[in-house]
Amino acid sequence: MAAAHEHLTDSADNVPIPFRQAIEALRAARLRPEIEIEPTPAPKRLAPYAYALEAAVVEPGTGPEGEDTDLADGRLVLLHDPAGHDGWQGTFRVVTLARAELEPEMGSDPLLPEVSWSWLTGALDARGVRYGEPSGTVTRASSHYFGGLAERAPATQIEMRASWTPEEGPGGVPDLAAHLCAWCDLLCQVAGLPPVAPEPSPRGGVVPLPQRRGPQAR
Repeated sequence: MAAAHEHLTDSADNVPIPFRQAIEALRAARLRPEIEIEPTPAPKRLAPYAYALEAAVVEPGTGPEGEDTDLADGRLVLLHDPAGHDGWQGTFRVVTLARAELEPEMGSDPLLPEVSWSWLTGALDARGVRYGEPSGTVTRASSHYFGGLAERAPATQIEMRASWTPEEGPGGVPDLAAHLCAWCDLLCQVAGLPPVAPEPSPRGGVVPLPQRRGPQAR
């Protein structure tokens, strides 16, 4: 993962209070021990204010030479426009990326895109967070190796890109800690980790991820 680095699209003195409080909530979130997370440079042109985090689900000492293995990784970007945004229907927007390697036969499942999307909405619902205007894509890609790489097993990767508008709470600040925890729950699920203290979802249960193969060093 990249070295720790924070980036705001404006000087600290001009950052709105709701955005500062939202960032503080992200920093204070209590996450599963398998999650490694740190700030990363945020995009500059999507909104007047932006803050980004990158995360990985890490299994220690499982690589070929005892190194740590990333089971899944991704990025979460928090956008803020104090004037509001018609497309967001709010002043905040959460934009995420999550990806992991899966068994090739799982990647060929025709229901994979729909089930994958239910993992995201189920993770949000299980945390009880309120959100609107969700949108996203699910992409699957298969790799087959030839020649000097022929000994490598075929690999299938799933990539989920999603965004949603978090409901604003007191002072116009969403509960970003809960949204971050839900997104990290999604990362752990696509990594194949068992859920921790699952909570009932008001809109239905989370669809379980089939068992993925052992960790792959990257």
